Amino acid sequence: MRLLRPLLMTAALLTALPAAAQELRIGFKAAVDGSDPHQNYTPNRNVQLHVYEPLVFQDPFMRPLPGAASSWRQISDEAWEFTLREGLTFHDGTPVTADDVVFSIKRAREITGLRTFVGQTRSIASAEAKDARTVIIRTRGLSTLLPNQMAVIAIVSRRLAEGAVEADFNGGRAAIGTGPYRWVRLSQGQDVVLERAERHWREPEPWQRVTFRFIGNDSARVAALLAGDVDVIDNVPAALYGRVRDSDRSQLITGTGLFTLYMYLDHFRDQVVYATGPDGQPLARNPIRDPRVRQAMNLALNRAALAERAMEGSADPIGQFAGPGFIGHDPSLPVPAQDIAQARRLLAEAGYPDGFGLTIHCTNNRFAGDSRTCQVVGQMLTSVGIRVTVDALPTAVFFRRANGGQGLDPEFTAFMAIFASSTGVASETMSSILRTRNAALGQGPLNRGRYSNPAMDAALDRVDRTLDDAERERAMGAAARIAIEDNAILPIFSLRASYGVRRGLTLTPRGDQYTMATGIRTAP
Repeated sequence: MRLLRPLLMTAALLTALPAAAQELRIGFKAAVDGSDPHQNYTPNRNVQLHVYEPLVFQDPFMRPLPGAASSWRQISDEAWEFTLREGLTFHDGTPVTADDVVFSIKRAREITGLRTFVGQTRSIASAEAKDARTVIIRTRGLSTLLPNQMAVIAIVSRRLAEGAVEADFNGGRAAIGTGPYRWVRLSQGQDVVLERAERHWREPEPWQRVTFRFIGNDSARVAALLAGDVDVIDNVPAALYGRVRDSDRSQLITGTGLFTLYMYLDHFRDQVVYATGPDGQPLARNPIRDPRVRQAMNLALNRAALAERAMEGSADPIGQFAGPGFIGHDPSLPVPAQDIAQARRLLAEAGYPDGFGLTIHCTNNRFAGDSRTCQVVGQMLTSVGIRVTVDALPTAVFFRRANGGQGLDPEFTAFMAIFASSTGVASETMSSILRTRNAALGQGPLNRGRYSNPAMDAALDRVDRTLDDAERERAMGAAARIAIEDNAILPIFSLRASYGVRRGLTLTPRGDQYTMATGIRTAP
């Protein structure tokens, strides 16, 4: 097991820093809308990881490292043992015990709503405290990815968080973690303020105060960096790369990203509203349920052009569920090549020699280039005979309709959205968005297209049961191949992590695109 080697600054250097140098100001695209660490929402979790630590940390490619737990081991086919770091305490000085961990797992599993960690905790049958520093987690059968899944469960104090509500975490009684920073306040729609914790098991952070300031407009965020109003910004759009890169005040840093744009497809309705014939009326049958139609749609896409032109170089074309460097990437699975002639032949074989009409839904403010990408995808599909109408919606409206209330049965027939598993593991992505839905086992919680393939389910079962790391990754590749050959969902490209950073600072890009103060330092 690799040891965690964080970047450290000595106490002497900290005292030598001027007060202004100890404040870090981050311009954040997405607004944090909650302080409860067990609500699974990416912007919230990004900030909360500074305050609440999981048992297992993740490196920039989401591979597991020791966190609040100094070690872990599998003690039987259905049990893992995690050992807490010696001397680990909460910010108020009280020791962290195995009972706090058991409570945190239980709370994360039982919290309700759409933003839950039910998928990541699906394999857990129970958790118990063996002694003050040892937690035993029992699983439903063999669960080889449990350490990866534990990287998303924040540890809170049972004493303070039992019965806690949102206000208790926003600077109230429950806002106590084990991380290098303490929670000060969340101002809705404005910012989150953190302060360096007096107690932490690592060397003190160089930043006394960290402010995440919400600046949703891309141009305004870049302008704030260039004006010196903030020190770091996230999600630099490709159209503004040059402004950040060419300024004598800032630098552009990019890295391989985990968030992937997928086209989700309706596999469960016999007839759909948004697939129409020449007369504009809904077709008698859902054409997407025909594998030849799905393959034709796949072959219509020029992923390289989408990444380079529609996204202006801020994305990488992809044809699977994990990019290079991430767990489960299979080098033998190529990015599909565009083949317009074959796509047209497949449509004719499926009974659509003259094509059909299709409305594609997507977001228009989820990431830079989302609406433009949707328009170009529509043009590519139209070129093979699928006459596309694009309906680009604000994110809040899009997901309300994509979620079908809370039943996760979208009204859409084909729609595009980005997704990334918080574990960074390819099989976990498939388990969330493609595995046959099984609420009792926490499988397929975001399978909006209701895809169901026993062969892929069985392949994912093998992943869950395989102990050897290399063999498990091969099993992930086998599961991915089944889904890709069936065109269950269409991976299009992965977004590059992009940051604007004040000169004089260094930043380590992360696959999850998180902006971590713990990865930002003054340049040597």
